[in-house]
This record gives sequence, structure tokens and C-alpha cells, in this order.
Amino acid sequence: MESLLQQELRQTRPFGSLEHEASLSIERTAAVLRHELAETLKSLGVTPAQYNVLRILRGAGGAGLCRHEIGDRLVAQVPDVTRLLDRMEEAGLVTRERSAEDRRLVRTRITETGLQLLARADEPLAALHARQLAALTPEQLRSLIDLLVLARHRG
Repeated sequence: MESLLQQELRQTRPFGSLEHEASLSIERTAAVLRHELAETLKSLGVTPAQYNVLRILRGAGGAGLCRHEIGDRLVAQVPDVTRLLDRMEEAGLVTRERSAEDRRLVRTRITETGLQLLARADEPLAALHARQLAALTPEQLRSLIDLLVLARHRG
């Protein structure tokens, strides 16, 4: 019997394994959710990667973070964190300051403009997430989270 994923992908042959189907289903779901997120953030003038950095820096507080610390915390890795931060600094969303003690150390902090953007994004994103996952009960959401952790960490 043809699976729903096969129908969505217009795939006529069966998947090679359950693992293959599950992997593609995760990718397909992530792509759908990511597209809706990008569309919501576009109205605020930021990309998902920029939003992710702002979210990380809001959580870091006034101390800010170094480039590599930001890169380590990103949900989706980006090829050039420095260039991403350059664009965000030009847009007034973050500031960077080189340490007087160690010139190699550059701290990035969120600006008031960045905080205001996040404040405007909080409600629409909460509504988006609720809409995206409305078909799942709280217990199913917990199970999904736990299963995805197992898949990422392989047990």
C-alpha cells in the first residue's frame, strides 16, 4: 500500500527501508515547517538564521557571545557565521566589540532594535507553531520530541 509520503512526493516505487522513509519524512516535514517559518519571518525583515541568532543573543543577556559560541548554538548550521553577523550589524540588530584584554575575542550583543524585533516576532511565531502542530496532543508532542532526540543522538 502506498504511503502518504509516497503520494506527496509522487513516488511510485516503495521506499528501500523504513529507515529511508522515516528519514525522508523528517526532511519533508522540516522543509514544510521551515518554509512557513521563513514566510512569517520575511514579514519582519529577517531570515530564519538571523532570527535564530537574535533568539540566542537574547538568551545570552548583556554579556553577549563570541562568534563560535553563537555558531555552536545555532539550530541549523550556517556556512559563514561571521558574514551573517556582518549583515546583522549593518542592519542594527547586533553590535560587536573587541575585547581590550584579548584582541582575538569579539563579543556580539543584541541591540534594542533586535530586542524589539524579537518582541514583535514572539506572538506570530507562537501562533505559527501552535497552528503547525495543532493535530498533535501534548502527549504526542512529548513523544515526538523524545523520538527526535533519540534519532539525533542514536540512542
